[in-house]
Amino acid sequence: MTLHTEGYKILRNEILISLIVNYITYCYSETLFWYLTFPISFFLFVMSIYFFRVPKRNFERKEGNIYAPCDGKIVVIEETKESEVYKDKRLQISIFMSPLNVHNNLYPIGGRVTYTKYHPGKFLVGWHPKASTDNERNTIVVENDKISVLFRQIAGAVARRIISYSNVGDSATTSDEFGFIKFGSRVDLLLPINTKVTTKLNQKVEGGITVIATY
Repeated sequence: MTLHTEGYKILRNEILISLIVNYITYCYSETLFWYLTFPISFFLFVMSIYFFRVPKRNFERKEGNIYAPCDGKIVVIEETKESEVYKDKRLQISIFMSPLNVHNNLYPIGGRVTYTKYHPGKFLVGWHPKASTDNERNTIVVENDKISVLFRQIAGAVARRIISYSNVGDSATTSDEFGFIKFGSRVDLLLPINTKVTTKLNQKVEGGITVIATY
C-alpha cells in the first residue's frame, strides 16, 4: 500500500497544525485539555492516512470487460437520457463512494479520451437522484474500436474537490488512474443500452478489479 500524492499536502498541513495545537495546549492549558486534543488530532491524522491509501492490486485488463472505475457500492442501474454528449438513451450505473473507500478513480476501459468537461454545481448528497445533473461534476468519454463509455466524477455534500488528469487525445489504459475525489461521493457510467451488466444493485465493487459489464 502507498499514499496518494493528492494527500501529501493535506497530511503535511495536519502535522503542522497538530504540533502547534498540541504544543499550545500542553504548555498553556490544563493537562486534561491536552489529553483530549492529542488523541483527537492523532485519530484525525490516522484517518487521513487511511483515506489517501492506494492498495496494491493486480489488474486483469481483459478486452471486452468494463471495470469499476472506483471502490464503492452500486446505487443505480437504470436506463436514462444522456443529454451532454450522446443525446440518446444510455444505461447508467452509479457507484457511491463512502469516506472509508479507496478514492482514486480508474479508467473502466482502454482507448482514447475524446471528451472532457468540468461542470460547476451544487453539493447534494451523493445518492440524491439529481446529483448526476445538478452537482459539481467532471465528464470524461473514452472510445475504442468497439465501444464508447462516458463516466462522471460527481462531488457530494462532503466531497468538494474533484481532480481529473484526463485530457482530450490522451491514450487511456484500462484500470490506470485518471483522477481522484477527495472525501467521498460517486462516479456514474453511461453505457450503450445493449451492454451486458454483470453486477447488481447494492453490490460492493473494487476499482479496476470488479467487472461491472461486458461488451
